[in-house]
Amino acid sequence: MSCAPGDDRVRVTLRGELDLVSGNRLRGRLSEALAASASGLDLHLSGLSFCDCAGLSVLMELRRRALSESKTVVIQDTGPAIDRLLDLIGAQDLFSPSPSRPTQMHAAV
Repeated sequence: MSCAPGDDRVRVTLRGELDLVSGNRLRGRLSEALAASASGLDLHLSGLSFCDCAGLSVLMELRRRALSESKTVVIQDTGPAIDRLLDLIGAQDLFSPSPSRPTQMHAAV
């Protein structure tokens, strides 16, 4: 994981695999990155070669935390592993840059 602070958002790049073990190691670092941002995180996930349900859970938990702080988590780019997983569960819109229906997005989690 690498972080690059911007004006009001932090760019987070993940590489490798996002699963139970790596997700548990990343939770704290992702929380720190979110706390360091004024409006949220931009995730760059094209370097992920694998993501399972535990990894997705880490991303959903991060999103919930961000919403509770009036911030967003936006997936800027993905690879086949994340695209497929988000497509299968219909979660692409939850991480989209458009501020579509915040109350409905909050209820969907």
